[in-house]
Amino acid sequence: MKSKKTIPRRQCGTMQVHFRLLETDPNFRQKQVDLEHATARRMMSFEARRKALTVIPVVVHVVYNAKSENISASQIKSQITILNKDFHAKNPDKSKVPGVWKGLAADAGIKFVLASKDPNGKPTKGITRTKTTRTSFGTGDTVKSTASGGIDPWPTDKYLNIWVCTLNTAFGTKGTAAAPFNLGRTTTHEIGHWLNLRHIWGDTEDCSGTDFVADTPNAEGPNYGKPAFPHISCNNGPNGDMFMNYMDYVDDDSMFMFTTQQVARMAAALEGPRNTI
Repeated sequence: MKSKKTIPRRQCGTMQVHFRLLETDPNFRQKQVDLEHATARRMMSFEARRKALTVIPVVVHVVYNAKSENISASQIKSQITILNKDFHAKNPDKSKVPGVWKGLAADAGIKFVLASKDPNGKPTKGITRTKTTRTSFGTGDTVKSTASGGIDPWPTDKYLNIWVCTLNTAFGTKGTAAAPFNLGRTTTHEIGHWLNLRHIWGDTEDCSGTDFVADTPNAEGPNYGKPAFPHISCNNGPNGDMFMNYMDYVDDDSMFMFTTQQVARMAAALEGPRNTI
């Protein structure tokens, strides 16, 4: 008897960390409230198209045990290319956005570049490589620490740090990248979180959540795979869930857009907690 094939589903550890901090850090909840108030104020004064391009220096930390995990510079650069297309709304598959939402697909005005100087001012290609004795890392922060088998971040007020370890089958578009997560959208999704975006269903599954963004319809929960439009939940017909948004859980080839208000929220993050970048 053949065993049933397991269909890969997108996973995201960001909100696991968020909820863990709510339980363990007594100041975290108030910091989140303060951040939301500041974000709302900044979004109210946001102009739909930001005048200045924001350039973000990136360092990719490759932490590997097996030789195959030590991914190539070419694979890393393919991910940077995807980020710049997705955050500029220059991705060719944007044409697949349903007509009712085409006017919402927005350019975030962000350019990602591999860092050219390290924290000591020395030339770098923006890539570090660390051999580890660990064979796996979870969704916690162990890969982000030299003491626990990973590598410490470069200063987070100056660089966007990305760690690539045993989870690297969802990074970039070549090499170890594997379908259905081989178009670089996992990193697009996670950097959305880094810029203070939430999942579009608000991380509840009873229609009570919010992503604090007005132009993404309320959704009951995450969408997976390749949904057919429209997929209706939470009385959000006739158009249903905006499952093709980068902040849902669908396959890479089924997500194509950030909205105008998500771009405003990212701009608020760049003017606020990420302003040193």
